[in-house]
Amino acid sequence: MKVLVPVKRVVDYNVKVRVKADGTGVDIANVKMSMNPFDEIAVEEAVRLKEKGVVTEIVAVSCGVTQCQETLRTAMAIGADRAILVETTDELQPLAVAKILKALVAKEQPGLVILGKQAIDDDCNQTGQMLAALTGMPQATFASKVAVADGHALVTREVDGGLETLKLKLPAVVTADLRLNEPRYVTLPNIMKAKKKTLDVMKPSDLGVDTAPRIKTLKVAEPPKRGAGIKVADVAALVDKLKNEAKVV
Repeated sequence: MKVLVPVKRVVDYNVKVRVKADGTGVDIANVKMSMNPFDEIAVEEAVRLKEKGVVTEIVAVSCGVTQCQETLRTAMAIGADRAILVETTDELQPLAVAKILKALVAKEQPGLVILGKQAIDDDCNQTGQMLAALTGMPQATFASKVAVADGHALVTREVDGGLETLKLKLPAVVTADLRLNEPRYVTLPNIMKAKKKTLDVMKPSDLGVDTAPRIKTLKVAEPPKRGAGIKVADVAALVDKLKNEAKVV
């Protein structure tokens, strides 16, 4: 079985992002970039499924600028067999990415698509669900455990009331949550091996996909700074301030 694993290049989670002075977006100049942590978990899960013998090939996919090749090399160092970069300088929104992935699913015919539940830059949590809708494949989101056998995937996911287990007929789409696994440390020998693995580059037009944005960002601003706390004399004063000043009760 072939597994398709989309990965996104984002600002490293250890970096404190800065908003551009003109408010048009986040400043990423000279900022450390890395693979989206949720996508890294998805790659790790695909590798573990391959180690169990239920997966034969792992294909990593990324959409974006040329530097996304570095992210794909990291995915191959973790254990992906080959990679595809859909190269574009356009602003890619979740619907555009889902359309690109739909075209790649039609081309590659994977038995499973596993990706992070969301990216830490836009926090949209939409791509996996949109891909499932466009392809008509069953989906399971926020997976904390995945097992594949007999043409089905058993996915355990966290819900408000506890844990829910879904049985999906393959091919299917699964989005990974933080508790699915802990990605392995990438060793230097595997990094060197990744440089020799196949990385194909194509354009969205090669797949017949229109990536024009449907949403326009009007302004990006930092959240307001948190004010200092105050002490109150008693419960009555607390309730009064919550009701009349904070207006939360």
